[in-house]
Amino acid sequence: MDKRQAIGSWLSGPRAAAEEMGVDFGYRGQGLGLPESGPGSIAPLGRRFGALFIDWGLCLLVSYALLSGRNAQVAGNWALLVFLVLSLVTVGTVGATPGKLLLRLRVVGEGGVRLSLPRAVLRSVLLVLAIPAVVWDRDTRGLHDRLSRAVQIRV
Repeated sequence: MDKRQAIGSWLSGPRAAAEEMGVDFGYRGQGLGLPESGPGSIAPLGRRFGALFIDWGLCLLVSYALLSGRNAQVAGNWALLVFLVLSLVTVGTVGATPGKLLLRLRVVGEGGVRLSLPRAVLRSVLLVLAIPAVVWDRDTRGLHDRLSRAVQIRV
């Protein structure tokens, strides 16, 4: 066997190389006991990013109109705080931000249970830090979701 095949190319990555050699990783969410598709399955990345952009736009609008004195530069700083509060209140109570509700997504704890308030606080604080959100596992869960034992699902 060629070493390049075992390691994978920089385009395909090591996962693709392992799959070519017969390793079965299963579908996203299988290890969490979630269905492969439909309601209750792992939310697709496109809809999750869409929800994030909707929520961020809403936070910018609120901070510009109410907190920044109509100064766009100051509004960006306030928007981060508004985003934290929005995430804490909405995910901690109904399990979804306005953007997630629009795109039919929900944040639940592992096992499908409601996310407890302390775990919602941990998730929200880590999400605002941004770094954990860009580190993903094989189920495409960000580090903020893994550490708070949360998962974003389709509704």
